Amino acid sequence: MKVPFSVRAVSLGIAFSILCSPQFSAKTNTPTADPNYVFALAAANRFLRAWQTQDHETGLVMLTDAAKHHTSEDRLQTFFSSESTAQPAFEINRGKKLKAGRYSFPVVLFDVASASRKSQYPRHSQIVVVKTGKDDWAIDKLP
Repeated sequence: MKVPFSVRAVSLGIAFSILCSPQFSAKTNTPTADPNYVFALAAANRFLRAWQTQDHETGLVMLTDAAKHHTSEDRLQTFFSSESTAQPAFEINRGKKLKAGRYSFPVVLFDVASASRKSQYPRHSQIVVVKTGKDDWAIDKLP
């Protein structure tokens, strides 16, 4: 039995409409990002980059007063110092909003001396970033 062209065209049109509807289309995994989250993540990245390059001055400038008071000078010196032959690296994982203007990011710090190439256990921690001004972000808890 031959189906008339008009019935086939309507059937194809309905099928196409159903397949193109939002519930059947491929979902994109690109949600809009909270601008504050992006600023906090950028601050965490800058701070960890200062750690990686042993830029003590930049790291200190990025700390809140509370973080400076809760961290000894020796601890800060140790945190930003490494063997001259070390190749530090870090990973920042997806953060979470703790409250307005305060974010926590899980981090992993790697500091393997290139001379020995021995595997060392990575250090898992977190970094807390807070909004301190209109567009200013600071580190409130060191990893």
